[in-house]
Amino acid sequence: MSASSRRILVADDDPMILRALEHALTGEGYEVYLAADGDEALQTARQVQPDLVILDVMLPQVDGLEVCARLRSVSSVPILILSARGKEQDKIVGFKVGADDYVTKPFSLPELLLRVRAILRRASPSPADAGVEALRFRDIEINRGTRSVTVRGRRVDLTPKEFDLLWLLASHPGHVFSREAILQRVWHSDYTGDEAALTVCVRRLRAKVEPNPGQPEYIKTVWGVGYKFEP
Repeated sequence: MSASSRRILVADDDPMILRALEHALTGEGYEVYLAADGDEALQTARQVQPDLVILDVMLPQVDGLEVCARLRSVSSVPILILSARGKEQDKIVGFKVGADDYVTKPFSLPELLLRVRAILRRASPSPADAGVEALRFRDIEINRGTRSVTVRGRRVDLTPKEFDLLWLLASHPGHVFSREAILQRVWHSDYTGDEAALTVCVRRLRAKVEPNPGQPEYIKTVWGVGYKFEP
């Protein structure tokens, strides 16, 4: 899918940031939609079905965290949060409500564009992979080509990072991945956050694929090391 066919919704109450992001993203070939408050962001998202949402936390009407939570409840669209709040707890809250990435203001436009490219690349299946790679374990099926997951006969919607994490672990059953290795392979070198993202992602993934998330059967914690997939 070309950049020109990708729709990006940018929601921020700062007109200068909106103009800067619109100019930068349009220059990359994306179709850009703007929103200045939370209500407008939700309405625009329903209308245009964006491929990515860039979301400021401090939005009028409905704040960005609530917008993120509402979008995540009905869609697996990738969400990148922008925020002046850079503490670990702030990031944890952002990931808990469904964000895929978290960028602290002030930010570098070139870095943001790299993150956008990486998120959109991971969110789209490669035509070469379509229908080729699939994994099956008891009551779970994972298809890399269509990036789809079925659990106990029911389709489960995962965010791009949730799918990438599940595929990494499930494609190496029994192998223990350190937290550092997972961050490098799932979040790639363009990610500069901390391990809070991984912790929250594992929790969300277990809630979607495990019969009992409190006692996981598939995604096991290896204390002091990282995680593994138990087939």
